[in-house]
Amino acid sequence: MFAVIAMSDAAASTRSMLLDKTAISLSSVCALHCLLLPVGLAFLPSLATLPFGDESFHQGLIFLVLPLSLIALTLGCKRHRQWQVFAVGVVGCGVLLITATVGHDFMSETAEKIATVIGSSLVAVGHLINFRRCRQIDCEH
Repeated sequence: MFAVIAMSDAAASTRSMLLDKTAISLSSVCALHCLLLPVGLAFLPSLATLPFGDESFHQGLIFLVLPLSLIALTLGCKRHRQWQVFAVGVVGCGVLLITATVGHDFMSETAEKIATVIGSSLVAVGHLINFRRCRQIDCEH
């Protein structure tokens, strides 16, 4: 019976860490998209015809990042019980969500980019801490 429980914990840990890594990657893509697309458009205006030149690309990334982040942070925080890690990630998700949905109506383009980078950074930092805390738990046993 204990072997089954241990395998279940190991599987949950592996899933949680994989979700953390995926969310960090998606947050990074979001920030890079926001920062590098204007530069790319200046050098290659034909990029504007591609789907990632559209605002819907950014919103699609948010659609992927939010559930992944919430699931990974919840799984990790249930294990290590440091809910401030969850708070950092959720604040980042909130900043990303607000910026992606209404940022263009209430912010300048520069402010929108800064908010996106801040939100993405908070999400990535939350997941990085979550990942490290889960690994510490795995190493202590």
